[in-house]
Amino acid sequence: MNKTHTEYQAQSMACSGFSLMELMIAVAIVGIVSTVAYPSYQSYVVDSKRSVAQADLMGFAGQLERHKLANFSYAGAAQGGSDTGVPVIFSSHSPASEPTASKAYNLTIDTLTGSGSAYRIKAQPLVTSHGALYYYSDGRKAWDQNADGSLTTAEFCWRC
Repeated sequence: MNKTHTEYQAQSMACSGFSLMELMIAVAIVGIVSTVAYPSYQSYVVDSKRSVAQADLMGFAGQLERHKLANFSYAGAAQGGSDTGVPVIFSSHSPASEPTASKAYNLTIDTLTGSGSAYRIKAQPLVTSHGALYYYSDGRKAWDQNADGSLTTAEFCWRC
């Protein structure tokens, strides 16, 4: 029996495309790749935000040194002439290029010791599961890795 041109065309169209099994395999592969890649991506995002906060703290420390040169003390560098709290500089934005809308950390003057001769500044993350970063006037750096509010000896570094 001879097939007509229309029958060949219909048979050819029926065989083209993906089968359900091929489609399910492709979806499974995409699912596996995404479950492996997503945690790595999230870790990258957290690390990049932490790097921005570190750069902000270093810029903040530089501004505090300028304040000390002008006033012979770190005292009065916070808003309203206070010694601690939100600083006059960098109060609403990240100097390391973060716009206010996507800011991930708040910068504060955490403690001021003596008669304004030493400080500890803090970058407090807006997401509480990430620990705060600290910078001391003597150059020490700390990162509260477990976000428990206290610093151990092992946490006195930014890349622990």
